[in-house]
Amino acid sequence: MNSIALHLKRLDWPIVIGTVLLIGIGLLSLYSSSLSKADFLNFQKQLVFAAIGLLLMFVFSLMDWRLLRNDPYLVFILYVLSCLALAGLFFFAEETRGVRGWYKVGPVSFDPIEFAKLTLIILLAKYFSIYHVEVYRLRHILISTLYILIPSVLIFFHPDLGSVLLIISLWLAILVISGIKIRAFLIIILCLLLILALGWSFMLQDYQKERIISFLLPQFEPLGIGWSETQSKIAIGSGGILGQGLGQGSQTQYGFLSEPQTDFIFAALAEEFGLLGVSIIFVLFSLLIWRIIKITLAAQTNFPRIFAAGLAILLALQIFINIGMNLGLLPIIGIALPLVSYGGSGLILTCIGLGIIQSIKTH
Repeated sequence: MNSIALHLKRLDWPIVIGTVLLIGIGLLSLYSSSLSKADFLNFQKQLVFAAIGLLLMFVFSLMDWRLLRNDPYLVFILYVLSCLALAGLFFFAEETRGVRGWYKVGPVSFDPIEFAKLTLIILLAKYFSIYHVEVYRLRHILISTLYILIPSVLIFFHPDLGSVLLIISLWLAILVISGIKIRAFLIIILCLLLILALGWSFMLQDYQKERIISFLLPQFEPLGIGWSETQSKIAIGSGGILGQGLGQGSQTQYGFLSEPQTDFIFAALAEEFGLLGVSIIFVLFSLLIWRIIKITLAAQTNFPRIFAAGLAILLALQIFINIGMNLGLLPIIGIALPLVSYGGSGLILTCIGLGIIQSIKTH
């Protein structure tokens, strides 16, 4: 009992409080967007996901993070399981709006992409913590490329371009943190740009091209592919300083705002809680990332330093992309707002990642 009390005392409580408050804000928005249809199933499921996620965050905080650093077989098994789970989607997942992205068990869905993101951070942290002195060598760059290439290809053909871009951005950021030379980094960027140029002609599907065109040319199909972006801007603009109030947002309640519980939950929050509510969200996310960065800087060895930095980068990228999508500053690529958007897989895996961060802090 005393050891549990001591452990609780050592936890980074700003991370705990920030996580709980962000989950609470997400639940409040889910409840509000459920009012118009009187369908509270997603709200109820998210409550259960939140309880499981917070419990797992505490459980993983008790675990010694050095197990991940010292056991190569465990990390390899996690990586193989994540790739198998991604490959299994092609055979066992139901197609939803042209995408095979979730395993469905009754009313619950599991998204293996979220598991793959966390696994890749662990794998890259372990690899570059071993070879950080030689990270500039072509061999290590190619091996790390292979690590992210397999899940990225599987995800791309689901298809989920947004998650692929997120994983590649995460990999590039970890390369920079690990000490890659500028020349090698620029060569990688040029190769990626070449792949993107070729991908436009040979790999991207029509709806993916339309999303990018709609972003560059807002007048392109304003009642079609550009509808979501337009309605999101209207919702955010109509929120004002204090918002229209819980359950009172016209865009959200009357169904003009598409996906107000996932991709466009930020717009739904801005509409009903205004600039004040949005500012609170920014403060909480800033607090969360700042505390993770503080733990990163305090880490004594490379594995916890790279893992913590990788998780902070992943969260920051998702926040930036999701809010950018809502504001019309970025194309709509289906990236959820961490801890806030509806989705059990993302919520639970993020909490597990934060639990590992707590383990780094307490151990």
